[in-house]
Amino acid sequence: MDDVQRQIDDHGPLAGFTVGVTAARRADELGALLTRRGAAVLHAPAIRIVPLADDSELLAATKELIDQAPDVVVATTAIGFRGWVEAAEGWGLGEALVERLRTVELLARGPKVKGAVRAAGLTEEWSPSSESMAEVLDRLLEEGVDGRRIAVQLHGEPLPGFVESLRAGGAEVVGVPVYRWMPPEDIGPVDRLLDAAVSRGLDAITFTSAPAAAALLSRADERGLLPELLTAFGHDVLSACVGPVTALPLQSRGIDTIQPERFRLGPLVQLLCRELPARARVLPVAGHRVEIRGHAVLVDGALKPVPPAGMSLLRTLSRRPGWVVPRAELLRALPGAGRDEHAVETAMARLRTALGTPKLIQTVVKRGYRLALDPSAETKYDA
Repeated sequence: MDDVQRQIDDHGPLAGFTVGVTAARRADELGALLTRRGAAVLHAPAIRIVPLADDSELLAATKELIDQAPDVVVATTAIGFRGWVEAAEGWGLGEALVERLRTVELLARGPKVKGAVRAAGLTEEWSPSSESMAEVLDRLLEEGVDGRRIAVQLHGEPLPGFVESLRAGGAEVVGVPVYRWMPPEDIGPVDRLLDAAVSRGLDAITFTSAPAAAALLSRADERGLLPELLTAFGHDVLSACVGPVTALPLQSRGIDTIQPERFRLGPLVQLLCRELPARARVLPVAGHRVEIRGHAVLVDGALKPVPPAGMSLLRTLSRRPGWVVPRAELLRALPGAGRDEHAVETAMARLRTALGTPKLIQTVVKRGYRLALDPSAETKYDA
């Protein structure tokens, strides 16, 4: 491994990139995975999870399972499992539900859920000590799920990719909806995420549920930002989904998405670690290797954070490396700069300071600025 690559690896594969997280559940886990790999994270839960006000869906699912026994029932939360049994008792179906659950393979996600299962007079077949739904999924897939009927107690936003993985394995999955998705009580973080996306302040947005994806698009539409958001997704902002079901609301709007082969958070982050660096612009400039990322630049592997105005200038220059870009064109690239070309000089001075290598950008008197592209560079650029 050369010194440049070693420096890049030291910062993390996502250093210099900003990733939006729309998840309501497990957002902290996803954010930690991204941060450990160097990313800046903007968290904006696009949905919240509340108990069902109208329990007709839960009633229908309960009757279906009593009438037609599943092979497996997965209990995912203690409060959700208790709520399910209590609701069934209120409908006069409590005894029938418990008796039905005695006849199936009952899996409980962790000690708390196991306690709720036993409080109902039932005994779980198996429960992971880790409280990990990923471990539950591994067990099911190892057993084989093709042709099996599996009921999953949903808790608003299930483990990303859990249901998708079971269906991909050939299982028939019956959801038991104990909660419902609703808009967040504070819409401010979602609006800030949308503003960052349309202004290209984000490099990627992650989605772990279809309702969250649909909610973000709906909010953009309410604010009149949907066309701008679609353009951003089409050119500069990567849409990363945990699985194909999650991607459907985005794909219905013509948004291309990326998805890991395994529908889980870890593989989703690993995919971003490959895709985002691959999208970065790498140029040989003034004897240096310059890699232009979302909010930072790697100069010979050294991470150089750059202010937003400077990044706007650098991206504009990099579209025609080696060619002179007039001040007027650079002024148009600056957000909210107005008509004073002095703003370009100020932003350019800050950009050079941030890069720490002033000779990367040359001033061409009375004309503008250019990236000092190495004349020996093998790549040829068109005007």
